[in-house]
Amino acid sequence: MAYTVSPAPSVPVGPQYCVCKVELSVCGQNLLDRDVTSKSDPFCVLFMEVNGKWTEIDRTETAVNNLNPAFSKKFIIDYRFEEVQKLKFALFDQDKSSMQLYEHDFLGEFSCTLGTIVSSKNMTRTLLLGNGKPAGKGMITISAQELSDNRVITLSMAGRKLDKKDLFGKSDPFLEFYKPGDDGKWMLVHRTEVIKYTLDPVWKPFTVPLVSLCDGDVEKQIKVVCFDYDNDGGHDFIGEFQTSVSKMCEAQDAFVVEFECINPKKQKKKRSYKNSGIIIVKSCKITRDYSFLDYILGGCQLMFTVGIDFTASNGNPQDPTSLHYINPMGTNEYLSAIWAVGQIIQDYDTDKMFPALGFGAQLPPDWKVSHEFAINFNPTNPFCLGVEGIVQAYSSCLPHIRFYGPTNFSPIINHVARFASQATQQESATQYFILLIITDGVISDMDETRHAVVQASKLPMSIIIVGVGNADFAAMEFLDGDNRMLRSYTGEEAMRDIVQFVPFREFRSAPKETLAKAVLAELPQQVVQYFKHQNLPPINSEPA
Repeated sequence: MAYTVSPAPSVPVGPQYCVCKVELSVCGQNLLDRDVTSKSDPFCVLFMEVNGKWTEIDRTETAVNNLNPAFSKKFIIDYRFEEVQKLKFALFDQDKSSMQLYEHDFLGEFSCTLGTIVSSKNMTRTLLLGNGKPAGKGMITISAQELSDNRVITLSMAGRKLDKKDLFGKSDPFLEFYKPGDDGKWMLVHRTEVIKYTLDPVWKPFTVPLVSLCDGDVEKQIKVVCFDYDNDGGHDFIGEFQTSVSKMCEAQDAFVVEFECINPKKQKKKRSYKNSGIIIVKSCKITRDYSFLDYILGGCQLMFTVGIDFTASNGNPQDPTSLHYINPMGTNEYLSAIWAVGQIIQDYDTDKMFPALGFGAQLPPDWKVSHEFAINFNPTNPFCLGVEGIVQAYSSCLPHIRFYGPTNFSPIINHVARFASQATQQESATQYFILLIITDGVISDMDETRHAVVQASKLPMSIIIVGVGNADFAAMEFLDGDNRMLRSYTGEEAMRDIVQFVPFREFRSAPKETLAKAVLAELPQQVVQYFKHQNLPPINSEPA
């Protein structure tokens, strides 16, 4: 076992990537007993594969004299959806106080990806020895939990009979919210809009993360300050009060909570001073702002389908200049794209059975053109087992079809949309469909494709298009609505951007991981955006 010890790798991560912290809990069952006079004293070491080497990330405490340990020390890892994060959990029986692992007896190990763990949430597997055989009856259980407070608070505020501060008119009030900082000073968290010319303002409802407002502690004191806006920035102080989120949350339905807005200077000067007006909390609601990982941990499956372009413009697959020619290394641009995307997504589908479809070819025995055929030639069961199964079916079908045309996308998009439409009837966040289309050229049925994409934007579905070869891909950029929302030929606008286009030529000389990152960068937010729009929380989610 080639184990190396080094600090956890720091990887520069752009804001577009899905990065959050995941806590992994580890338990062992029926571990090997390596001690003669007592039971083993196990500890668990977590390794991550970095540049092809197993690098130690962290280790648990030692559970003394225990073959069924539940380790209290948790492993905390940055989760990156668009990367394959390979992990290894190795258990050892502590014999000495040495930090060197070869000084301790090996009890078994288990390897998998972080994606597999989070898509299972809780998994139990057999521990293996170095020779690949089971470590007795030893098992390991790994549980995953996202480390984040995803609660948000929505407040509706108003004022009544605030002090008049302007000489020739009423006040222009706004509110500022503060929480105590680590240095003991008040720290500004939120500022409302200004309501002009009124002593009885009603501010627009606003939403902020609960962590921002009170560090997630609903009992923590916060300060609310009311000012009269002045153009020169010298805003006039009207008054203030202190409260907590739990107090403000008493405002529910028709019941409001009121606070006296106090100006301490006026209060000291005048015995008759009551207040400088009333600030009203009309409603206060705490909800959860669910993340991509919340949906995955909740059991949402990513359903992966591949659509492959077999039109004549690709060239004869026997010819080395063809985009479908499989080189001596056993690959081509189509296979590279399938591997890059498939190896990430397959972790999020428990049965790992993926439909693989082709379009633009003539099929035996009557050589009719098809724009929606199973590449395993089994129309009733187009599923392939894992990415390897797709690759195998692709290689096998090449000699048996004739490349033809035209390049029609809409049949395959509509094919996947039918299944996504069925998933909406469950009214829960259980499935999200991903269609990978790999193509070499210009779309022939652009109007129908635009219409199909606009309809699919209403469904739990995303489309990834990888353009291979050196064709003009302007039409693909048009479908990828990053700059403007796509419209159907009927004028109907897409509900959301669900297409991500990437030209393979930009990644030919880059590591294969780079293509996966670019292709999958937008997917987590597309999944969250759809389920939020449908008002669907993750399955088994906890109330806020």
